[in-house]
Amino acid sequence: MADTLRDILDAAARGVFPPPDGATTVVAQHSSRDAGVLAFTAHSVVFTDEDPRWVRETLARVDCDALAATMNPRFLAAFMQRTGRSNDTIDLMSVAPPLPGAPPLALTEIRDPGHPRVASSRKRRDDVRVWAADGGVLVLGRGIGGRTEVAVEVEEGVRQRGLGSVLASAARHLADEPVWAQVSPGNARSLRAFQAAGYRPVGAEALLIAY
Repeated sequence: MADTLRDILDAAARGVFPPPDGATTVVAQHSSRDAGVLAFTAHSVVFTDEDPRWVRETLARVDCDALAATMNPRFLAAFMQRTGRSNDTIDLMSVAPPLPGAPPLALTEIRDPGHPRVASSRKRRDDVRVWAADGGVLVLGRGIGGRTEVAVEVEEGVRQRGLGSVLASAARHLADEPVWAQVSPGNARSLRAFQAAGYRPVGAEALLIAY
């Protein structure tokens, strides 16, 4: 089993996953900002600087199937209370390898640090870069484990025209390593856009943020 959060993520990006043995691996946080849970097939990873014994003792008290315990609301609530953090949603994690060549549409980089999209992205990511396109916005930055993460926004008036998928694909041309996307499972439109751009689902993620 890999030793660090980044090791686990890099392996998953290559299609190499933790063993489906029903176990939970506890690893240290990559940064003080991010803690949380990753759920792969029959194996979970909790990344936290809390005592691993606390994690395992708390999971043992959760009254549910052991395979679901790390994403159970009871465990997540205890995790948030213990760490003083909050969680917005449980996201589907998808990843895609980088692509050669230029992005498939014209992009203009936004360099204003006070731009609302730049400022909001910096709450969750480092090394944030933002590009504007005709009708949309593309964000790249380093999130959990230092991995490259993408987010896209499409203006309401130009939706249903495939722009989200093109922006998601453009992120792969701008990166030199695998690109990760986290999307709420209920956001079917966004999920379809990332799948059309070649991103494949690899697990679920509950990110705990200290605001």
